[in-house]
Amino acid sequence: MKAFLIDMEKCVGCHDCQIGCKDEHVGNDWSPYAKPQPEVGHFWLKLNQYERGSRPHVKVTYMPVMCNHCENAPCMKAAKDGAVYRRDDGLVLIDPAKAKGQRAIMEACPYHAIYWNDELNIPQKCTGCAHLLDGDEPISVPRCVDNCHVDVITFGEEGDLDLEGTEVLHPEWGTKPRVFYRGLPKKFIAGTVYDPDAKEVVIGAKVKAVGESGTFEAATDDWGDFWLRGLPEDDWTITIEADGKASVLEVSTKEKDIGLGDVALG
Repeated sequence: MKAFLIDMEKCVGCHDCQIGCKDEHVGNDWSPYAKPQPEVGHFWLKLNQYERGSRPHVKVTYMPVMCNHCENAPCMKAAKDGAVYRRDDGLVLIDPAKAKGQRAIMEACPYHAIYWNDELNIPQKCTGCAHLLDGDEPISVPRCVDNCHVDVITFGEEGDLDLEGTEVLHPEWGTKPRVFYRGLPKKFIAGTVYDPDAKEVVIGAKVKAVGESGTFEAATDDWGDFWLRGLPEDDWTITIEADGKASVLEVSTKEKDIGLGDVALG
């Protein structure tokens, strides 16, 4: 079965994957695989950008998202008359002729990866560029993969991909996606520790976060900054200690990453 592997640790946010998808599908009728993608409003592969934390402790994450070609696809269950089907290679496709008027197909996708074409009155999404895989001169990868110049996206047989340590989006939904991610962002807490008496940043302060999900530690660097990375979503007690002084803070990563800014010691 075909699958995608997306390595977010390599992504530089260049949008080449998104541009390649647009170039391949906008204005091109690849029936029976898909009708043309509208020029605006549709992103069969979309590069999302997330700004996490608060200045000056900010991280920017780039995340390509597409149809997950789920093994347990909700869109297939919502479709009538076989309008959504799974190929022998595992790719899930929408039949543009049979799907006409079936908004339920779009509404069934929990990942919001299916778009509605008002002009054609049909749902549309990523096809895995099945028309290229099956073409007279077939290529082995979709356009998004071919267009990526830093090898973020890999496509192939699931058994041939290096999936160790990867994750899927929302496994709790039970859809069994065939798009795997390496380096999905975890929450962080960051700050700059300073001594208000000395009016200097504190180097080498010990920082400990304690919550129900575990204990995480870090130390401030030469600029007084600390980063507690890879945190679960939890409520945390943060203890900062140095030179006989200590500060204690209560913070939560249940909703977002935390940039504390300047933190006074003692």
